[in-house]
Parts: sequence; structure tokens; C-alpha cells
Amino acid sequence: MKQKPGTGGVRWKNTSRRLPQSPLWKRGLAPAELFVISFLALITVGALILRFCPGLYRGEGLNWTDSVFTATSAVCVTGLIVVDTATYFTPLGQAVLLLLIQLGGLGMLVLTSVMITALGGRPSLQTERLATGSHHVIALIPARQLIFDIVRFTFIIEALGAIALYLVWIPRYGMLGAIWPAVFHSISAFCNAGFSTNTESLMNLQNSPMTIFIISMLIIAGGLGFITMEEIQNRFLSRKKSTRRISVHSRLVLVTSGILIVGGWILFAIFEWRGVLNEMTMFNRLTNSFFMSVTPRTAGFNSIDYSLASDSTNFLTIILMTIGGSPGSTAGGMKTTTFALLGLLAWSRLRSHPTVTFANRSIPSETIQRATGLFVISTGSIVLSVFLIEMIGDSLGAEPQFLTRLFETVSAFNTVGLSMGLTPDLTTPSRWLLIILMIAGRTGPLSIAAALIVRLSIKGKYRLAYEDVVVG
Repeated sequence: MKQKPGTGGVRWKNTSRRLPQSPLWKRGLAPAELFVISFLALITVGALILRFCPGLYRGEGLNWTDSVFTATSAVCVTGLIVVDTATYFTPLGQAVLLLLIQLGGLGMLVLTSVMITALGGRPSLQTERLATGSHHVIALIPARQLIFDIVRFTFIIEALGAIALYLVWIPRYGMLGAIWPAVFHSISAFCNAGFSTNTESLMNLQNSPMTIFIISMLIIAGGLGFITMEEIQNRFLSRKKSTRRISVHSRLVLVTSGILIVGGWILFAIFEWRGVLNEMTMFNRLTNSFFMSVTPRTAGFNSIDYSLASDSTNFLTIILMTIGGSPGSTAGGMKTTTFALLGLLAWSRLRSHPTVTFANRSIPSETIQRATGLFVISTGSIVLSVFLIEMIGDSLGAEPQFLTRLFETVSAFNTVGLSMGLTPDLTTPSRWLLIILMIAGRTGPLSIAAALIVRLSIKGKYRLAYEDVVVG
């Protein structure tokens, strides 16, 4: 290392061979680009089907904007709707939505990897890591094993959920009538999508504790992450001692999820005990406040009318929507581990500790930097989007409703699907903005950023000289 006089920087020897510059279209796709493109391709196909396929609607079909919006909401497992799923779509149309939800929830890279392996091939290592979400974690679990277990977990849990809902709903819908709602809601809940065959989501089932409990368990299972589910399975079912250890990642996921669910449950019960829950029995108040804590992470079903809830409830819901589920799951949001690492970072700094620790382990500084970067990008995206939606609304003379617009924007970006009723009334520009937010939120801000800059990134020869600044 040698400093060049007069430059103020440090020269590093570049040992990597510079690749010849070739046209953009001749280069292979980077993993982040492949990840983003797989979702864009599925959204495009879904929008074309919704726009042109006959027999999907009971009345007039969707226009281009609403077709793209609905396809994006389904593929990104968001759940925001511009038309009523229960009355606007035929059973065939609902089946198309359910297929898009399932494909979007599993991820096209997972399905592609399964098909390649089933045909005797081997997916690339980068594709396997993207499909499983295990870029930096869990070296003890083979990627191909995890990919097949993702599919297995998905269909087993969805099947068990559908059977449980079917048995509960037979008295309400009948032997045959309960089949389709049970299957639809089980898949939608596990994929954290929030689409419902009921016009009012689960509001007409708020006095059915078993329904609330089953869907809550499906949401939690879908939001834990497949890596954590794999480790839990190995911990309790595997005979090999080497596979019984639960990693720091999964411990952090389980602890953070538990704290958020229990903490939200208590606060929602306090906020709405004499509010929207006032007319319910004590037991139903407890089950619905529990559901209010589970569904923002990021399912989108609602058993209460959020437009009638208090500002405290809606703001707490916004916070939980921002945090979201866990990495490698069907949920969106900033992710539980990101939230936990930021909290651990603050705690370590308050104690003047040089490293972030959890469960007697130090967390690498690179991971802390990724968590910080994800938080900054997510927060910046939400702030900018709320500003744009407010600006569009004000320019068109809409009534000021800041909290409602913030609620819908956070719901879209974190692929939640909860709504205070504003989405169907949004203008076309605002709907396209939410489309962009849903795609960005599902594929991940860091994946989007990587896909945009990967072509321009090259290894630099210099590290500039350090000079400090004052903060705080």
C-alpha cells in the first residue's frame, strides 16, 4: 500500500484481471437481476391473463392499470385490491389469482430449481442461494435439500390449514360450499397474501375463534422463514446431533417474532378494548387483538375495520407492517432480523461494546451494515412515496388524509395488503406508484439496487483518505 503524493488517497494494487467490455445484451444475468426479472415476468404473464382471458369476471373486465395492479398484488402476495375479489371474479378468476399467489409466494426461482433437479440437472449455486434466501447463513443445510423442503413445507402446511378450515366452516358454508373458501384462505394465509373470497375479509368471522386461530397459525408459519422451519424440523425430528443446533439466525427470528406478537397483542387489546372490540365477548376481544398483532406481519387479512380504529392502533399497525416477517419467508417488510439487529446495535453502542452480540455470538459488521442499509433504503422509499401520493392527492383537490395515505403506502411497500379503504379510490398515477412499491417491496430494496448498479460496478483502485465529521 502506497500513498500517491498530492492525491489524498491510497493506491491499492489491483490483482484482478479486467474483463473485456462487451455489450450489455451479451452479458449473463447477475443473480439479483434474475431474482427481479423472475417476478416481473410472472407479473407480466398474470396481467395479460387478467386482461384478455375470458370467463374471469362476472361483469366488465379489468382495464390495463387494474390488471397490472391486481397481478402485482397477487404475485407480490400483497393483497391490496381495486375490485372486490368475492363478487367481481368468477371461480375461474379466483383460481387464477390463487395460482399467481402460490407462484409468487414460493418464488419462481424455487420452482425453477425444483424442475431442473427433477429433470436430472443441477441449478447454479447462485440460483440455489437466491431461491433459498440463505446467502450468508446456514452452511449445514444443503441448498437443494432446502429447496425441496420449501415446496414440501408449503404444500403440507397449506393442506393441513385447508382441512382445518374446512372442518370449521362446514356448518357455515355446507359440505361442498366450504371446500373452495378453505383452500383459498389457507393458501392466501400461508403465502401472507391477504386475498379473501369474502367481501369483508374476515370481519364476518371475527366471532369464530377457531377461524382466527387457524389463519393466525398459517400466517405465523409462512412468516417465520423456511430456514427457521428447516432447523426446527431438524431440531425435533432429526437423529443426527450435528443437525439439532438452532442457529443464531433462527433464534433471533423466533425471539423477535415472539416479542412482536405478544407485545402487539397486549397493546392492541389496550387500545381497542373499548373501541372496535367493544361489542365482542371477552374471549373474542382477546382472539381478535391477537389477530391484529399477527396480520400486519404481513398477511393483510382484517377482522376489524381499520378506518374505525384509533390512531394509536393504526400507527402501531404501520410499525408492525414496516418490520414485516422474517428472511426467506413469504412475508415482506424490513424483516424481523433487520429490526432486531438495529436494536442490538443501539444497545451495544449504549454499553460501549465494539461488536453486536446475541446468544453468545458476535454478529459480523458486514451484516450490521446490510441491515442499516436496508433500513435506510426502506425508510427513504416510504417517505418519498408518501410525499408523491400526498402531492398527487393535493394537486387533484382530494381531502387531506395523511395517516390513511401513509397506511396504504406502507402496506403496499411491505406487501401487507391491509387497507383503510383508500386504495379503490386512488387515481391512476397513485395506483402505478403503488405497483412500483409492491414490486420493490417483494423483491427487496437491496436486490433492486444491486440489479440497477451491477452493470456499472467495477473494482476501484483507490481508497480515499479518511477524514471525520461531527454527528449528533
